[in-house]
Amino acid sequence: MRLHGTRRIPPARLAAPVFAVALVLSACGGDDGDTDSNNDGDAAQQADGDGDAVPDDVQLRFSWWGSDSRHEQTQEIIDLFEDEHPHISIVPDFTDWDSYWDRLATSTAGGDSPDIMTQEERYMTDYALRGQLLDLGEVAGTLDLSEIEELALGGGQIDGAQYAVPTGVNAFTVVANRQVFDEAGVDLPDDTAWTWQDFSDIVNEIGASGDLHGFQPEQNEAGLNVYARQRGEALYNADGTLGISAQTLADFWQLQLDLMEEGSTPSQTELLELAGPDMSLVATDQGAMGFWWTNQLGALDGVAEGELELLRMPGEFENQQPGMYLKPAMFYSISAHTDHPEEAALFVDFLLNDVRAAEIMLTDRGLPANLRVRDEILPLLPDTEEQVSDFMTEITPDLADPPPPPPHGAGEIPEINTRLWEEALFDRLTPEEAAQQFIDEASIAIGS
Repeated sequence: MRLHGTRRIPPARLAAPVFAVALVLSACGGDDGDTDSNNDGDAAQQADGDGDAVPDDVQLRFSWWGSDSRHEQTQEIIDLFEDEHPHISIVPDFTDWDSYWDRLATSTAGGDSPDIMTQEERYMTDYALRGQLLDLGEVAGTLDLSEIEELALGGGQIDGAQYAVPTGVNAFTVVANRQVFDEAGVDLPDDTAWTWQDFSDIVNEIGASGDLHGFQPEQNEAGLNVYARQRGEALYNADGTLGISAQTLADFWQLQLDLMEEGSTPSQTELLELAGPDMSLVATDQGAMGFWWTNQLGALDGVAEGELELLRMPGEFENQQPGMYLKPAMFYSISAHTDHPEEAALFVDFLLNDVRAAEIMLTDRGLPANLRVRDEILPLLPDTEEQVSDFMTEITPDLADPPPPPPHGAGEIPEINTRLWEEALFDRLTPEEAAQQFIDEASIAIGS
């Protein structure tokens, strides 16, 4: 579908979040010469010697975070775009994840927003409500979203307006190590039918078979959201309030603590030492299962000797509705204050819809959200990414609508969740006490 004009959300009357201003920006838009590209107004045209219209030069700043390889790939895409649009210059503005949000907050607060910016679901609403993001309905004639996965588009919508477009999609799922299952003499589950009780029974059976662990508990709001959605709840409601009950959170934590009590998982101290995919039990062939995003399969598989399998989360067909959903890996947004919205939309359209751009990026920003592009790059994907693509195609018809974008203040929730899980993990609070404290603190953080 193409976007239609929709009502823009007015800037919130709430005060903007307090961000640490710790960086001196060195990559601002514009240059040191005589031309200020952000004061050109609309893309006026001049006539060349033959009387043909020649567009004025336009400079756009594009901000993103990521690894060196992502930076190199993105620059290659920029070069390709500039070759086709010689009047448009894309100024790269990139950094690591931790620095990115401080830099973006500082630049937007100072009235120097990047023309095109990369967004993440926990922060997108903050920027939209502060009037920093363009309603993409205003550039619907340039930005074509007709081939973008329908279930993924909702993640960038607020009150019916599209403020962000997914770069690609992931799903939160179970990654199983077949070698560990075989060593324990346990069959892989039927993931179209297994329940949470089945999951616990399998974990305990593997844990009792020797030195292997059945599961590696890890706290992530995504796993909590899947569990809550299966019960007819959600981490957040559409109106921006907290949607999960203290009982559901306590039950989710208690389930994992019970597995630890049985000796089927690592100890509390050992868990805190297992940082990152490459050190996880699944990757080191010491654990049968873990909860991971589908785009992390490649990192896990690069270390593991055992064959890795993607499975649906337990309980998908057990309760009120499926809990799994397509999550945008990240988003592209356009600044509401850019002087060149059409040119910015042209570049975003290129990032999303041009097969050549996708052939360079592959799945680094998630499995392409454009279904045609996804099919066309499939032969270029490594085996693990092809496995992810097949898995996503298989589960999509069974998924429920995605949850609404996280509300203003949701960036504080991961720290609250991790801290209170550790309080329950080390028995300083009961799961019920920790869950209620989570509800209290999270409600304050999002203003509900």
